[in-house]
Formats: sequence, structure tokens, C-alpha cells
Amino acid sequence: MTAPTISESRMISGYAALSNSQPLVPWQYKPRPLGPNDIEIKIDHCGICGSDIHNIDSGWGPTQYPVIVGHEIVGQVVAKGAEVQEHSVGDLVGVGAQAFACLKPDCNKCQRGHDVQCPRMVLTYNMPYPDGVPAQGGYADAIRIDANYAFRIPATIDPHEAAPLLCAGVTVFTPMLHYKMKAGDRVGVVGIGGLGHLAVQFAKALGTNVTAFTTSETKREECVKLGATQVVNLRDTDQSQAASESLDYLIVTTSSVHTDWSQLTSFMDVYGQIILLAAPETELKLMPFSLIAKNVGIVGSLIGGVKEMRVMLAFAAEHNIRPWIETLPMDQCNEGIQRVRDGKVRYRVVLSN
Repeated sequence: MTAPTISESRMISGYAALSNSQPLVPWQYKPRPLGPNDIEIKIDHCGICGSDIHNIDSGWGPTQYPVIVGHEIVGQVVAKGAEVQEHSVGDLVGVGAQAFACLKPDCNKCQRGHDVQCPRMVLTYNMPYPDGVPAQGGYADAIRIDANYAFRIPATIDPHEAAPLLCAGVTVFTPMLHYKMKAGDRVGVVGIGGLGHLAVQFAKALGTNVTAFTTSETKREECVKLGATQVVNLRDTDQSQAASESLDYLIVTTSSVHTDWSQLTSFMDVYGQIILLAAPETELKLMPFSLIAKNVGIVGSLIGGVKEMRVMLAFAAEHNIRPWIETLPMDQCNEGIQRVRDGKVRYRVVLSN
């Protein structure tokens, strides 16, 4: 199919934060010119991620307003640059939290497969391209993106359900790949929400023994349905003590400022690894000896690069890993955001055009 001509005078319409103290409002911007390696996507669906709210609120530092957030994007290719080979007009593709990396063989990070850490990397929103133009995200009708950061959606995954996999899914699966988690490993997941409910599913599909840690007793039955072998209520002293030294890995997906890090380290066996995926808007407080005594490590993990994204989508399709979602029209994005703020979502909101 021949790529249609896209007017370079066109505007993209979306819902933008103009400050950290008001709801999102309709807003338009002129996109960057469609480069030879770029594609334009008509957005059908976009998930609401906790990162969107951190950025709306300037919680991780000053946000560059106005900003259209959203980085769990699914839609159809409607135009492509002259050098794009992998995608065709009409393809269903997804975009995650990264919009660009140089991917050059002389890049110390990209040539080792660490394109997420590329010094030229651009996030999908709230970050400028090298030419200074700010990237804008997926609460909109369209987006232009480097073709390397658009990924074919497997035909067996519903487009609505694909959206949260593109950030939440790859974020939880990447450390599982890196640490080569396997059958018999003991994996805990703290925070059974947008990320955590997918982490339980991926860990179960890898054959690990999964313990879900939650502060909500109402989630116990849901955790079992998701694949947890054990469920521990962090507010129950007996349950927490019974889980002492029971884990090889602990995946932390909660951004709660009330997280008890002494409690979390108590769950780790010798040489266990605590993997931090969430980014609370506060400093972590823990006693060093709680790590030293059992040779426990605490590490961070960002999103996932090109390689991890492709592996994740194929794995999710093969093992029927799907997010639990609620859907809303795109023009009800503020309602969706408020539901996330209030902790009422089971477990991801997906906005649709």
C-alpha cells in the first residue's frame, strides 16, 4: 500500500496538562516533520500509567508544560518515511515509553543492547528531541515516532489489551529476562496494581513460585486468579513473619511513600535481589545492615528496549498474559486519571478514540 501524503501544516489534537493544578484540556500542536525513519500513527487506544500522573503533577521534577502524556499507545500506521522498511500503512502497532534512541554501532550503550540508556534517547513525552522540539504522547488522535520504537501487535492480542503491555508489561518483564528467572525460583511481587498484576502473570508463566504481597485483603482472590501461589497481607504480622527469608527476587511496583523497607528486606533469602520498578516521590529509607547481613542487593530497572519489547509481546501472546482493564473514551481522560488517583482501578484504564 502506498503511503498517503500527510500535510505538514496539519495539527495533532489531544488533551494536555497546562500546569500541575488543573485538569487536562483540549490542546493542539504542530508535529515535527515526518522524517525518513519516522511513521505517523492514528491512535486508537492509550493506557493510563502511573508515570503519566507523576508527570502531570511535576512529581519527579519540573514538567515542561504544556504536555500530552500517555505512553501505552496502540494504533494504525497512516504514513511513513521513505526509509521505513519494517512497517506498512495499515499495520497495527504499539508504542511504549521510549520514542527514540540513536541505535548506532558506535554508541556504547546501543551497541550493547542498552538503548534505554542511550545518551540520545527520547521519552515519549516531556522530553525534547535533539532539535529541541518537545515530544508529545498518546492522549491524542495521532503521534509521530521513530519507526524503530513502534512494534507490531500480535494478532492474538486484542488492541485494547495490548496497550498496557507496552509500558507496564515490558517494565515488569525486562528484569525477569535480565536475571533469567526460571522454574523453581521464588519471586515476590509487592503492589498488585497496574504493574504488579502483570508481574504476577509473567512470573507464573516462567514457572516461578509467585508470592503476591498486598495491603488489601480484597485482592487475595484476584491474586490467586492471576497466578500467585501465596498471598501475603503486609498488614498481618503473622503472615509477614511466615514469609521471612522466603524469596530469591522481590519485584517492587508500589510507589507508596509508606513502604516499610525493613519489612521488605526481611522477605529476602541469602543473595536475594530486590528489584525496584516504581519511583516514589521521596527518598528510600532502610538500614544498610538489613542488606549486608544476608548479602541482599537492591537494584533498579527502567523500562525495556527494542529487544525486550519484542520478546515480551511474543511471550505475552504465547502464554495468554493479558492486563485486566477498564475502558473509557479519550475525552473522559480526566475521569480515568481520577480513578487511578483514588485507587479504584482493577487494574489499568485504557482510553479509546
